[in-house]
Amino acid sequence: MIEHLILEQSVDTPGIDMDPNTGVCEFTGKSFPADVTAFYKPVIDWIEEYGKNPCPKTEVNLKLDYFNTASSKILLEMFNRWETLYKNGNDVVINWYYPDDDDDMQQTGQEYSELLMLPFNKIGFSVQFM
Repeated sequence: MIEHLILEQSVDTPGIDMDPNTGVCEFTGKSFPADVTAFYKPVIDWIEEYGKNPCPKTEVNLKLDYFNTASSKILLEMFNRWETLYKNGNDVVINWYYPDDDDDMQQTGQEYSELLMLPFNKIGFSVQFM
């Protein structure tokens, strides 16, 4: 059985929580690790293994404040794996969260949604300052 994958958020890496029992995968924070490939290898491996016996529904929630070009390529690689899962008849949805005032993140979500053939929700939210 595939294990629950949890990677703690740091200054330059996102918090990642991928639960094989619920099918919910969460990414939060910033993504600009020094070695993108090494950081995301366990995530890509997890998606590959999960795809062999997925939950009835897979929900991917991305709440990233910032990511660099290298991270964007890895994100696309992950999206392509979830798209394969979807094309194989599984229920998969991507939820792309972005601050209402961040046009770049909104546009990036739009671009990803146009590249992929799977349900892709773009969800704006208001940033509250205390």
